Amino acid sequence: MNTFAQITQQWAVSHGIKIVGILLVAQLLLLLLKVVISRFEKHFVADAASEKGKRAKTLSSIINKTIMITVYTTALIMIVAECGVAIGPLLAGAGIAGLAIGFGAQSLVKDIISGFFIILENQIRVGDVVTIAGVSGIVEAISLRTIRLRDVEGRVHIVPNGLIEVATNFTCEWSRALVEICVAYKEDVDRVTAVLQAVGEDLRSDPDFRNVILEPMTMQGIDSLGESSVNLRMFFKTLPIRQWDVAREFRKRVKKAFDAQGISIPFPHRTVYMEPSATGTPKTGPDHLPLE
Repeated sequence: MNTFAQITQQWAVSHGIKIVGILLVAQLLLLLLKVVISRFEKHFVADAASEKGKRAKTLSSIINKTIMITVYTTALIMIVAECGVAIGPLLAGAGIAGLAIGFGAQSLVKDIISGFFIILENQIRVGDVVTIAGVSGIVEAISLRTIRLRDVEGRVHIVPNGLIEVATNFTCEWSRALVEICVAYKEDVDRVTAVLQAVGEDLRSDPDFRNVILEPMTMQGIDSLGESSVNLRMFFKTLPIRQWDVAREFRKRVKKAFDAQGISIPFPHRTVYMEPSATGTPKTGPDHLPLE
């Protein structure tokens, strides 16, 4: 019994202290990492909607996870070595096992490689509004394997990076608020255009939207002639993710301006012709319904 206690004591002195030291160093490194990343985010993520803010937030998450896995893996290998286990054969066996798993998990490898290039090429960032793999939403998190989206109904979608063939980013660098306004055929198009341009200038000069709208409104003119309306199209260049706010406010102001100017916003009309019968009364039946 004394021999066992002596052996345990000797092992604790020679190896146990080293293992405790390894764990302490690992925790200190992770704490230092947390402080550095926190300062990194505070420096670049002051404006989370900016391009630098989005990229910094995305990279900080990836760097944090990568270094954490590296630190824990290294600490585990050092602890195993201190316990007297030969690392060489273990690493060789792990390499062979990893190769075998790699052949069987090609989709996982594809996800990781795709995620690496998505982050490297700055295609999608945390905070962007995107459509990927047939799903639309705001990006909440990006990893080397998946992207997490939350749609307008609050549902969360987890999309593997390997499934992304085409990514549509609505908030990359700048956005565009595209608006279509319909007026009746009887209205003077030049007069309507002047009213729309005045509303656009008034919106751009508003203090709440002065820094959101990057350029004056672009009037494209008549886009199409509908069944009961003349359709005019215009757009604003805005800050990322603010195009919907601008479009909603512009439509509200256009409605008020049209009401004040007496400009008609059309709605579908249907004309019904009643064919009289030989007796002079309207015909009835499936195709000839009398009006009440």
